[in-house]
Amino acid sequence: MENENIDVKQRAAALCGRERYNFDDLCEIMEILRGEGGCPWDREQTHESIRNSLIEETYEAVEGIDNGDMALLREELGDVMLQIVFHSEIERERGTFDVGDVITDECKKMITRHPHIFGDAKAETSADVLDAWDKIKSEEKKRRTTTEKLRSIPASLPALMRADKLGSISKKVGFDFESADSAFSKLVEETAEVKEQMGKSDGGALEEELGDLLLAVVNTARLCGVDSERALSRACDKYCRRFALVESAVISSGRRMEDLSMSELDAIWEKIKSE
Repeated sequence: MENENIDVKQRAAALCGRERYNFDDLCEIMEILRGEGGCPWDREQTHESIRNSLIEETYEAVEGIDNGDMALLREELGDVMLQIVFHSEIERERGTFDVGDVITDECKKMITRHPHIFGDAKAETSADVLDAWDKIKSEEKKRRTTTEKLRSIPASLPALMRADKLGSISKKVGFDFESADSAFSKLVEETAEVKEQMGKSDGGALEEELGDLLLAVVNTARLCGVDSERALSRACDKYCRRFALVESAVISSGRRMEDLSMSELDAIWEKIKSE
């Protein structure tokens, strides 16, 4: 055990103090952390225990993109890469696959799905490329029906994003609203059904109708060319900004939010909104 610890320290020392590192160095660092004499926390982790980290790091990278913050994007892309190496190292230890297999599979996939670059196929537009990609993917996954394609959309996706993808797939076989106006009519219909259920005691039915309403909103947004996930995210940001201004105005007046009625707070909100 003592010799193993010395080996770990020697390998760790050899990696310290460099100006530049490469992908192999990252893999070795993870191997050291997970190996005998490595970090207790890293050694305890499983796919399940670090599952949410992969999601969180991905969203933080997206935040860098949305905010045009390239320093943040650079950092978070590194964190996403670390998660990929982490999961791959867990399986390397089990003897199933390693990060080299992950990279190999991805390279083969990109070559296969770009036959207009790595083969003799023709694709003049982005639409041609996407159509070919979808066809090749369906053949690879043996998805012969649209239902199989719909069911392949991960249930773990954000619900708005999943709903948008479901609508886009259905559209390819002609199962879609004729226009954004017709989708909006469905939205009005679903709103009335929600209103009807609100007066009843069946919470399950109300949840179902609210779900239908949200789906109708996503379809309307999609046919208007609007990304519903982004639209709601920006609406949340706007809400936070306006709430901060309302709270600041209340505090500046020497009062507390809790001391004002909703109508008084709403009046401040409307004033700030108009400004």
